[in-house]
Amino acid sequence: MSQDALPRCSRLPLAIRLPALLAALERVPAGAWQHHFNTGYYEGEWSGVALITPADALLPLAPGQGEPVRSTWWQGEDAWHTVLASFRTTIRSARLLRLGAGARIHEHCDPDLGQPGADLRLHVPLLSPPGVEFLVDDLHVPMKPGECWFIDLSRPHRVDNPGPGARVHLVLDCEPNAWLLELLRQGLTDTPELSPGRAGLAFAAFRDHVAGDPSLAERLRAITDVHRFCETVVRLAHEQGLAFSEAEVRGAMRQGKRTWNDQWRV
Repeated sequence: MSQDALPRCSRLPLAIRLPALLAALERVPAGAWQHHFNTGYYEGEWSGVALITPADALLPLAPGQGEPVRSTWWQGEDAWHTVLASFRTTIRSARLLRLGAGARIHEHCDPDLGQPGADLRLHVPLLSPPGVEFLVDDLHVPMKPGECWFIDLSRPHRVDNPGPGARVHLVLDCEPNAWLLELLRQGLTDTPELSPGRAGLAFAAFRDHVAGDPSLAERLRAITDVHRFCETVVRLAHEQGLAFSEAEVRGAMRQGKRTWNDQWRV
């Protein structure tokens, strides 16, 4: 597989020893968890612990391109050594990232991951309540504990953890060598088809409702302020028992704009 043709996601054929990792996770010192530095990207608790950090990273949880530097606190835990050794490529960054119950990561892109030759980001879920939704391009990635996934996070993505319990992933930034790219290719045959999340389905239902109500459609069409339009759509949908956020509305607006622009391309 060429790095120029990366898929949206791929479930890699790797065997992860989950029980050993969960036992090691319980022994992570409580004081080791740090709040994520991108405070504008989330609400609730989003914290992490660095296992490997690039030498040029400004903060332990921040990305970088420097030589990988291993933290000292986990060197006595065989489980972390074993799982990291299973990746036959350079791991530039390895972090445990915890999203607390009731927390969410707002939609954003990580454009540095889409650059030529950029590291590939892998997720190994350790704890994942059944209600967690990880959405990429508004599609739910059904990651389960003990699996390993590549996800192209240069695309729009967001995460919602309604709970109960925290979601914890081991997140790796890896050099895109031939071994890893071949693993991504192999994983595509066993990667489940993605589907819209709960909020996406609710938004589709509201859109159908608006299409069948000309007066409501005209009322919404008359709102020219984008923020007010999004707020109104979310409120009216909730009155219909349909729960979604402004992210779904803005995503639909972006898609509509792309569709309009694409029709003029030759």
